[in-house]
Amino acid sequence: MTIVDSIILGVIEGFTEFLPISSTGHLIVASEFLGLEQNAVNKAYEVIIQFSAILAVIFNYKEKFTLKKIDLWIKVFLAFLPLAIVGFLFSKEIKALFSLEIVAIMFIVGGIIFLVVEKFFIHTEIQTLNDVEKINFKQSLFIGLAQVFALIPGTSRAGATIIGALLVGLDRKASAEFSFLLAFPVMGAVASYDLLKHYQDFSEANLMVLGVGFVTSFIVAYLTIKLFLKFLERFTFVSFGVYRIIFGIALLLFFKP
Repeated sequence: MTIVDSIILGVIEGFTEFLPISSTGHLIVASEFLGLEQNAVNKAYEVIIQFSAILAVIFNYKEKFTLKKIDLWIKVFLAFLPLAIVGFLFSKEIKALFSLEIVAIMFIVGGIIFLVVEKFFIHTEIQTLNDVEKINFKQSLFIGLAQVFALIPGTSRAGATIIGALLVGLDRKASAEFSFLLAFPVMGAVASYDLLKHYQDFSEANLMVLGVGFVTSFIVAYLTIKLFLKFLERFTFVSFGVYRIIFGIALLLFFKP
């Protein structure tokens, strides 16, 4: 992997990790175009850029990472539990699901769901919750259950949690913010596990390449979170739904045997 490759993948990870468009799917396609093998060293690189994306959440929401917000974090942890339990119990079955066809299909399915939710559920008389700290335990648990679908490759963790949040009454901005915060325990657990699994591979990696990817992913993720929230103040998730459908169809056509 070259420094240019590192920058490209860092930008893609930082930009797509918190948007409802599946960072995994985009990294797979980018790696394919760049001719990068899915070897242990490149896997270690992915761990690094995911970890930097986690830091972007902390820097954007410093005021929420305090003991005064313990009630909020209890609800975040409650939402984290379903994914952790199902992922642990069915890890082998989940790995067996992976294929480019499934990734593409889930892109399309997720896009359709976003369009349906925006069309039939958002514009109702149900009052939406606009403060992420006022979410209750029942809503948190439902969002956590929705996040379980993210275990299917191509679904998008952000997409699943945002849809779950919208369906239980959070507005678009609060849905995105809860998804950002929920990414902390989820990505933290995944990155920690992968770090322990691949720590020996860092000795073979180019530290300059790792450093460039880390910084790039952090900066892009930090800016993406801020710009995404600004976007949601004026626009809906329809564009993301349309994009997912187009991207999924393109995947099916491009990777057709």
